[in-house]
Amino acid sequence: MRLIEDKDRRQRAILNFIVLFISLVGVAKRNYVLDKTSAFEDILIDSFAPLQSSVTSVRSEVGNFFDHYIANISASKNNIELSRKIEDLENKIFEFKELSKENKRLKKLLDFGEGISYRKVLAQVVAWDANSDFKVIRINKGLKDGVQLQAAVVTSEGLVGYIYRLTDHFADILTVLDANNRVDGLIQRVRSHGIIEGYNNEKSIMKYISRAEPIILGDIVITSGLGNIYPKGIKVGTVSHIERESYGITQNVEITPAVDFGRLEEVVILLSDEDEQKRREWEALDQMDEDADNKEKK
Repeated sequence: MRLIEDKDRRQRAILNFIVLFISLVGVAKRNYVLDKTSAFEDILIDSFAPLQSSVTSVRSEVGNFFDHYIANISASKNNIELSRKIEDLENKIFEFKELSKENKRLKKLLDFGEGISYRKVLAQVVAWDANSDFKVIRINKGLKDGVQLQAAVVTSEGLVGYIYRLTDHFADILTVLDANNRVDGLIQRVRSHGIIEGYNNEKSIMKYISRAEPIILGDIVITSGLGNIYPKGIKVGTVSHIERESYGITQNVEITPAVDFGRLEEVVILLSDEDEQKRREWEALDQMDEDADNKEKK
């Protein structure tokens, strides 16, 4: 009985193996074919394919548009930011250049004053008197900075004038262009003395010089140092015109100031404690002026 059961079991195993083998061979050799569409499906495909293509194209264009739009917005923001940075850098470069120019001017002023035995105060020009055509200049230093009335004011180019009005923080300079400002001057080449006064908006005039003095155009005029109001040797200007009248014993000499007042930015104030000497100097100048007028009338 057992032999019969074993035989049946072997026969079933052999049959199962044969069926599995045939199945595997069939799968391996199977040919895949495409399904053939029906007439109705062909109509649907032909009808909707162009629409689908259009929709796909529109979607692609819209997507590209938004991508480009966003990219342009981002680029525009970047350009604005870069432009601002460039402007900031240009402003900084401009400020550095102006600072460099100012430092050079101040260094020149300081170097100029090394040989002058006065206490020096640097000041900046903050305003011009519109009614005086650069004859009066305002600076940003005053009593709190030690500035004194009648203190001489100079630049590296030459004489500016003197302090004639003063507040705690500001001072006004009466320049050599003003007729009320009188300076005892000296023709450097021939050592001739005269009184320098303001003549017009651009010139000064030197009076009371003897006709016999051989002054020529281009001669340099300096301060004489009389009374120590102005230190001796400060350049006032150069002779630009000489007027010799047919009568009298003097000649008038027109002077072009050494300082370009239209471009004046910084000045040096020369300070001294000799106030009494300054008052005597002004009295001496006034007396010299009166004596010269009386001599001219005679």
